Amino acid sequence: MTSTASPLVWTLFVAVVVTVLALDLGVFHRSARRVHMREGAVWVAVWVGLAMAFNAFVFYRFGNERGLNFLQAYLLEQALSVDNVFVFIFIFSYFRVPEAFQHRVLFWGILGAVLTRGVFVVAGVALISRFHWIMYGLGVFLIATAVKMLTKGDEDLDLSKNRILRLFRRLVPTTEHYEGAKFTVVRNGRRFATPLLAVLVVVEATDVMFAVDSIPAVFGVTTDVFIVYTSNIFAVLGLRSLFFLVAGLVSKLHLLKHGVALILAFIGVKILIEPIYRFSEVLSLSVLAGILIISTILSLVIPPKAEPVTDDAPPKA
Repeated sequence: MTSTASPLVWTLFVAVVVTVLALDLGVFHRSARRVHMREGAVWVAVWVGLAMAFNAFVFYRFGNERGLNFLQAYLLEQALSVDNVFVFIFIFSYFRVPEAFQHRVLFWGILGAVLTRGVFVVAGVALISRFHWIMYGLGVFLIATAVKMLTKGDEDLDLSKNRILRLFRRLVPTTEHYEGAKFTVVRNGRRFATPLLAVLVVVEATDVMFAVDSIPAVFGVTTDVFIVYTSNIFAVLGLRSLFFLVAGLVSKLHLLKHGVALILAFIGVKILIEPIYRFSEVLSLSVLAGILIISTILSLVIPPKAEPVTDDAPPKA
């Protein structure tokens, strides 16, 4: 397992993350309320600013190569985070989660992601350092994932068939209605989960599935555990704010998903051809940023296809 960072640097990083999370929930979002698009945009700017400040530290402390690795990995994770946002929008719509409670669910969901992705990163780097051929398997996996994203279309998720949700409902007694922003309540001396806890469980399970795609993709940039984990976590920490920003633009960014698929394919090809040709960090970063910019511009220029309207369409709830 490789890592450029000393225990002191790791401690500094953890201290920054814990402090910002404490301020987020304990000060700025102490009470449950709706987060508007403008506030989401401000917080996106804050999180990106923190990530870029940390990136500057990486450049200063570890040199240009590691600095470019962090920037490329962070942009990659941000691109993949947009796909997470689309799924979170669907989940909240399916469960009819009130807007005032959405930030609370995302906060605890992302706090869980900080821990679970740490396990994924450590396990992945340990395996790669011991069995390097796994990298080529990851390359094939990323290309296959990209093809699936490009060909499967935009069919809706069917949460009624979600195994995690079905198991949760079978094993955990749950109230029929939301109880404010509470995840559990006590009724007649017995503790019940609320539907909000079911939403949190689905969000956590969804993030684990996304981690299966995103972390192998970052391994295509670097296997330095410090760069992989910190870039991943900075992107994850900004995911809540990105949700409230992108939720208002979701219909306009319809081609961004295709851009994400192309990025995954590029990283997969990059891994497979590395013994023959190694992309420079600057070239890789340019390709990744170029795909993101072009797919965003095309999304704004080319209108999405209109949904077919049928006479037997069910009325909106």
